[in-house]
Amino acid sequence: MAGGPREVLTLQLGHFAGFVGAHWWNQQDAALCRPTDAKEPPGELCPDVLYRTGRTLHGQETYTPRLILMDLKGSLSSLKQEGGLYKDKQLDAAIAWQGKLTTHKEEIYPKNPYLQDLLSAEGVLNSDGIWRVKSIPNGKGPPPFTTTTTPKPVIPTEGSIRVWSDFLRVHLHPRSICMIQKYNHDGEAGRLEAFGQGESILKEPKYLEELEDRLHFYVEECNYLQGFQILCDLHNGFSGAALPFHCGAILATALDTVTVPYRLCSSPVSMVHLADMLNFSGKKVVTAGATIPFPLVPSQSLPDTLMQLGEATPWTPLSACGDPSGTCCFAQSVVLRGLDRACHTSQLTPGTPLPSPLHACTTGEEVLAQYLQQQQPRVRSSSHLLLTPCKVVPPYPYLFSSSLSQQGLVLDGPPTGAAVESIPVLGALCSSSSLNRALGDLAKDLARLDLRRWASFMDAGVEQDDLEETLQELRSLAQCYQSGNSLMD
Repeated sequence: MAGGPREVLTLQLGHFAGFVGAHWWNQQDAALCRPTDAKEPPGELCPDVLYRTGRTLHGQETYTPRLILMDLKGSLSSLKQEGGLYKDKQLDAAIAWQGKLTTHKEEIYPKNPYLQDLLSAEGVLNSDGIWRVKSIPNGKGPPPFTTTTTPKPVIPTEGSIRVWSDFLRVHLHPRSICMIQKYNHDGEAGRLEAFGQGESILKEPKYLEELEDRLHFYVEECNYLQGFQILCDLHNGFSGAALPFHCGAILATALDTVTVPYRLCSSPVSMVHLADMLNFSGKKVVTAGATIPFPLVPSQSLPDTLMQLGEATPWTPLSACGDPSGTCCFAQSVVLRGLDRACHTSQLTPGTPLPSPLHACTTGEEVLAQYLQQQQPRVRSSSHLLLTPCKVVPPYPYLFSSSLSQQGLVLDGPPTGAAVESIPVLGALCSSSSLNRALGDLAKDLARLDLRRWASFMDAGVEQDDLEETLQELRSLAQCYQSGNSLMD
């Protein structure tokens, strides 16, 4: 990549965003930890887009996410806010006060069994307070699990997961975690319910300066910052409030796929270019969809599988916009990853009649592009085909049928009993008329809201005039997604 990687800074705001983010970073970490003898393609994605190199106080090299996350008191469980890589108890601040001292110590959360298993595999925290990491392959990421030296890792279950930090296997930089201590993650009191409450937090010098300091730290060390990716809760002071371990994994897998264009090592599409391609004529929102895993049988080719999908939308919507059938698509960015190159094109014997025009294509990229053109002939489409699959090793939840191989392909024969370790995924970002109805319905729901019944909103300073102005902006945005509102018409 000419001039070095184009860096991205990730912001995770809220507890559900933490769940999605924990799965996301675990998948990035798993991709870094490929065994040296793995029969996988050379790296197609540039990890330096998302990660930064550093050095501990003791000279050990680190490779940590370029990340700022904000959450509420009680969300860290046994995870320390400053992380474990840079701890040095010899640098603890000296106490100047000579008078009587009273110590108040919070109860220590027990480590999740999964994290205890992870620590035993990666290293130890010595009595001198220094984290000793085992050897790191290629200088990046923790060592891969091996069956000869490492016991089978514990796989966390929905019931064993209380907060996102219970299954995060990635070490974070001390400047990553920003905790909001004035609100509680759980319990009935001290909840962060209204956006106005969150807005007022950033007006307090303590939190504003802390956030700005962290932003400056990460941004100023970048050479070619291309933008920010933000994972944000939607129904509380961060701007949803559930903790579905499985749902977070699915969303993280989709995120790992649809963000591929601006993370490529070769010929990356900048984040700005991708946004401009998807949004025009006042549009600002896109929907996401994915097929997890992509249903390929080893004996079939990509053209065979795409033809079997027929005229139906080849992915399942992940956005709350209802059934996409009958809607008009304006623009889309599609990524298919994890298929071996041998199955990209038709394997029919020469002279055999071709079942479809897709079977005449000479490359997988041509197959995917022509398929999208057939499905949506008047839509501006961007497509990418990668060999690299999505990693689904623990703590990714076990969601897959026994009829899948280790590589996530549909088995021709009986189940082998081997756990799925990677999967092919089809993901898409779409600008479509389904957003007209979704944004319009949201405006109608908000119009029925009586602010006087919500004390937290009133206390945060939200007034009826503010709500009316927001509603008008939302209605105007919805109109941008009417079926005829396309540059193609």
